[in-house]
Amino acid sequence: MIDKGLLVAVADDEPSIREVLSMRLESWGYRVCTAENGQQAAQVVEQNDPDLVISDVVMPHMSGLDLLQALQGGERRRPVVLITAFGDVDMAVEAMKSGARDFLTKPLDYENLHVMLSDLSDEIRQWRRIRAWQGQLEAGTGPGSLIGHSARMREVFRLVELVAASEASALVVGESGTGKEVVARAIHELSARNRGPFVAVNSAAIPESLMESEIFGHEKGAFTGAINARPGCFELANKGTLFLDEIGEMPVALQPKLLRILEQRTTRRLGGSREVDIDVRMLAATNRDAGTLVSEGQLRDDLYYRLNVFTIVLPPLRERSDDIPLLALQFMREANERHGTNVDGLSERALDTLVSYRWPGNVRELKNVLERAAVLARSGWVEEPHLPSHIQKGTEARRLPEVTIQVGTSAAEAERELILKTLEHVGQNKAEAARQLGLDPKTIRNKLKSYGLS
Repeated sequence: MIDKGLLVAVADDEPSIREVLSMRLESWGYRVCTAENGQQAAQVVEQNDPDLVISDVVMPHMSGLDLLQALQGGERRRPVVLITAFGDVDMAVEAMKSGARDFLTKPLDYENLHVMLSDLSDEIRQWRRIRAWQGQLEAGTGPGSLIGHSARMREVFRLVELVAASEASALVVGESGTGKEVVARAIHELSARNRGPFVAVNSAAIPESLMESEIFGHEKGAFTGAINARPGCFELANKGTLFLDEIGEMPVALQPKLLRILEQRTTRRLGGSREVDIDVRMLAATNRDAGTLVSEGQLRDDLYYRLNVFTIVLPPLRERSDDIPLLALQFMREANERHGTNVDGLSERALDTLVSYRWPGNVRELKNVLERAAVLARSGWVEEPHLPSHIQKGTEARRLPEVTIQVGTSAAEAERELILKTLEHVGQNKAEAARQLGLDPKTIRNKLKSYGLS
């Protein structure tokens, strides 16, 4: 909450009106600065940066409508309330079209004004928060495009800068959607290799039959369908950085070849006889515990030790909820640019709802939710109804779905029910379901095939 009272600028050419209105506002807990005409009011606003302006319409030197127009520029969204003794309907319509928040007539109904200002105060305080967050974003909260100010993320930033200053390999560990590739890109951008290519490969997305060709490349005629020669990822990343996501999905048979390239700094295409010198910095990532991958035989220990010079552990979003306001502001900016929307930000209630949610899909899920919300809202504030219903209700945050198993149910059927319910709970995210169940993602995929499901 804001400690100091909100600052209100009052502009009116009648001293008695300024005095009475100032006394009322101060009695309600507001701070007040005054001006006796529109021109002076513009100067007072520039000097004091008030949160709200209450201005008479008919004033010497500059009218209230002219003042309103002058205050519309820039990113500062300052509500302006206009008052007049004439009650001109046409003038009221013009004022509202020009951006006035409200239009009141003299003599003022102070009770109505008090209620109106109380409603505006919540919005103004939210704007103050947004301006503070904007300042943090403009100053840069982390290396590269990383965002956050929580203690966990500050430790991540420290390690990213440390790794970037070296040529060491690194293993980035974190749940699906936490931003492992963003970390890898930040390391690349801060490193001496930043003028070279950054090549990202998701091992889980490449069919095993094509993995060797994708990683090492192939010569023309190396296998059926190889009608042209093709460089592999190591060649494409020469003088730059190669990022292998989900390293645990790399076939074990290919891992010695990977280690050989890292040790000897040469590669050879499938069907080729020529060794090609390469200069590549390799980063890898996994959404599972690397030690578990080694003990289960999915990651060779010699490759693990070669990659694990540094380990950067990304916390799940639910463990750094303090970073959600900054992330939300950045994602709203991106959504406005992408979709032509003009969303100011999140209402306080909508933000509280996001902070209390568990985010099984982490930062990626948050980004998708806010993009959807921006498209729905189009302009103004994103309110709670713009968020998906399961987030509004807090079903993910407050209770987990239950699986009821009847006595006599076979173990296979119980396993099937548990896997399908878990997948439903995490939005069909197989990697996250595997993590929660303590299984390998391949096991989940194979189980689904056996159930006749894709």
